[in-house]
Amino acid sequence: MTQTHRPRALRTLAAMLLPTLLFTGTALAQDVASTQPVERIAAVVNEDVILRSELDRAVANIQAQYAGQANQLPPLDVLQRQVLERLVLLRLQIARATDAGITATDEDLERAVQGVAQQNGMSVDQLRERLAQDGMSFAEFRNSLRDEIVTQKLRQSFAQGRINVSEGEVDAAMANASATASQQFHLAHILVGTPDGASPEQIATAQKKIEGVKGLIDRGEMTFAAAAVRYSDSPNALESGDLGWRGLNEIPPSFAAAIQQMSPGQVIGPIRGPSGFQLLQLVDTRTQAAGSGEKVTQFSARQILIKVDDKTSDAAAKAKADTLAARLAGGADFTKLAGEESDDATTRRRGGDLGWFGADTYGTAFGMQVAALADGQASAPFKTDAGWVIVQRSGTREIDAGDQNMRAQVRETIGRRKLEEEWNRFLREMRGEAFVDVRDEQGKSTLPELQETQKEKHKATPTREQQDASASGTFMQGSNIP
Repeated sequence: MTQTHRPRALRTLAAMLLPTLLFTGTALAQDVASTQPVERIAAVVNEDVILRSELDRAVANIQAQYAGQANQLPPLDVLQRQVLERLVLLRLQIARATDAGITATDEDLERAVQGVAQQNGMSVDQLRERLAQDGMSFAEFRNSLRDEIVTQKLRQSFAQGRINVSEGEVDAAMANASATASQQFHLAHILVGTPDGASPEQIATAQKKIEGVKGLIDRGEMTFAAAAVRYSDSPNALESGDLGWRGLNEIPPSFAAAIQQMSPGQVIGPIRGPSGFQLLQLVDTRTQAAGSGEKVTQFSARQILIKVDDKTSDAAAKAKADTLAARLAGGADFTKLAGEESDDATTRRRGGDLGWFGADTYGTAFGMQVAALADGQASAPFKTDAGWVIVQRSGTREIDAGDQNMRAQVRETIGRRKLEEEWNRFLREMRGEAFVDVRDEQGKSTLPELQETQKEKHKATPTREQQDASASGTFMQGSNIP
């Protein structure tokens, strides 16, 4: 359900290919460390390190991107802090993925390399040559791609079982939408962050800063995009705070009503949220016509999911799924068993009910399993990206494809919004739990005291109750967090 937004054209191919190529991967740190016996450390992140050479290279790539427009960048110390924070978040995501057994296979990497080459109209050999011209080795490029793939898989794994859009939510959204068209909004934001449990003084300081930034924009002394690059605490600051195109259902309700009344170029705020104070700009609007077509089949079903993660091996998950399948064959009630045993927190509360969905809603393999069943029949356990699944088909129906397409679009946009909120909350928690020691230019710690309890803090993991809790309504880019 995730949505990606293309960055602005960059001046080097390496910077244009993927956002993560601006921030060298974890494998590169090991490569540098092996070739340079003495290497300064920019930050310690739990049990890992970010080298000063990594930070310097990432900053240099950003500066190359803004060649001729250096006045749009913040002061060097602020730029370094922004880039370092993004490197920290990348490290934390890679570490969490590794703990969960999430990896990028050689096949994943080959497909990604081929895809990047094709998107840029060149062969893989030509890509190698161009990367070399831009000062990036092919090994470094693959390491960065690997990190990108792993973080995407982590996000997908996170979404499985946490993000659910009910039929009632879709019905309510469609009741407020045009039957023939869908309006979209191009948005950008500026965030002045506040820490969790911020003191009144910290809140007042942040509010004064955001009001000062708003004043610069209102007086025409700085464009919104330039102000975002220079002053925003959001990791998408270097992309001018761009949030991309959003459907109304992708916008938190607390913002949606106001945005509908705005004109392109208008700015609202400051608005106080869990992460700090925000300014929001409506960049542009557009209308996309909805499609229509023939009849399509929908299915109603229930599922039992047994996850494969860092605590449950594939073999253990399959064994449990086989045991549950045997209980179902012996006459156990599917709804009751799903409510007791499923690892899908969202559907577990409804006895595993998935509602009505299209054949490809949960992937082709899942759809084929459901389509092969008779109403009331349960499948044998089968493997998905999330784990082992048993599904029971409840019914089928035929609906107009035009209505189906509209419902699918509405469901997806609501799901993307929910995923952003949950993912941002997850990243805030992960960042807050982590032990991060930022070093100065000489590699010395900037922390006043390194207490053992603080070093152990990063080992905490969210409880199931925390994972199931609803997110706040912070309006931010999906993969970004202050």
